[in-house]
Amino acid sequence: MKYIDEVDIKGKTVFIRVDFNVPLDQNRNITDDTRIRAVLPTINFCLEGNAKVILATHLGRPDGQRLEEGSLAPVARRLAYRLHKKVTLAPDCIGPEVDKLKKAMKRGDVLLLENLRFHPGETKNDEEFARELMKGVDIYVDDAFAVAHRAHASVEAVTRFAPSVAGFLMRDEVHYFHKCLEDPARPLVALIGGAKISSKLAALVNLLKHVDKLIVGGAMATTFLKAMGYDVGKSLVDNSLLKTARDLMKTALKKKVKFYLPVDCVVADRIDKRAETKISPVQEVPDGWIIADIGPATVTLFGEALQNAKTIVWNGPMGAFEYDAFSRGTMAMVHKVAESYALTIVGGGDTDVALHKAGEFQKFSYVSTGGGAFIELLEGKKLPGIVALEEWAKRNSHD
Repeated sequence: MKYIDEVDIKGKTVFIRVDFNVPLDQNRNITDDTRIRAVLPTINFCLEGNAKVILATHLGRPDGQRLEEGSLAPVARRLAYRLHKKVTLAPDCIGPEVDKLKKAMKRGDVLLLENLRFHPGETKNDEEFARELMKGVDIYVDDAFAVAHRAHASVEAVTRFAPSVAGFLMRDEVHYFHKCLEDPARPLVALIGGAKISSKLAALVNLLKHVDKLIVGGAMATTFLKAMGYDVGKSLVDNSLLKTARDLMKTALKKKVKFYLPVDCVVADRIDKRAETKISPVQEVPDGWIIADIGPATVTLFGEALQNAKTIVWNGPMGAFEYDAFSRGTMAMVHKVAESYALTIVGGGDTDVALHKAGEFQKFSYVSTGGGAFIELLEGKKLPGIVALEEWAKRNSHD
């Protein structure tokens, strides 16, 4: 890939694909603008180069329909506040009105295009839609790692119509991922949680080729516990993957990867803030109860396993942490990882929320902005957004 500081952007019209898919409350106020702040270095670099800056993003899933709740108006306001300058919100992302706005831009102007996903051509990777987006554009910059796993028009097809490079956020994401899996300081420890084993199975299989220790928590762990013959009550289990879980543990043993599972847990009669809860060894989960979090002995065990780590990669919480009664395990692990001397890399929206909730966000070496994209990299997959930039660089290597 080529990066933005390797091309001349001075006075040019620069189109930056960003990911401003930020969380909004019921009144459409932004509750967390981490994703906006993450791309400010790239935007400011362009503004310092006196470029005309066009920004494009999606928000939510309007499925090709123009929906009022999908408008980027709140994003435009917050971006203007963060940049300390006017941001013009276009009425659409393509069309005659947008072309007029593009032509009227002066150097140092910022134009935010309306939600890309108002058009079905975006998710269909439509070439004509991509051509329209690139009208009047000198350079395309991809700084939206969180959608790099999507072969969408603004991510993939656009690279056929303009010189295409990556922004600074994309560079950081790729750099830290390389540091954690391709060239890690060892021991390398992966801490994997979350609800569904099916969504992370390929990642677990791939991680076994790289890590020295694999720690599994969250509802994912219950499938492994059941595969070992434990009764896990009414806990969330993927019964179709019990054999796979057993095979995975055998592979870990063969590869001499230390494999850790919870030894105790917080169980509840239901997942609810008024639920009755107690702490139980994993061998003694009461009939009809649900494993909702890791217990204190597990926190100690997992903490011990992290003691000598030089690199820690973490994805997914240790329990249903959105409920206070089931948040202790995740919060304790946030503190343990934050206090380690390792390079700490975190990916996944839920884990990111947990770091903020625990007030430890700043203590982590790197927090990825990508959930699905981060998981697909852990699986060893090539991301369409990154492949498109690499292909463009290859085609233009003579420049």
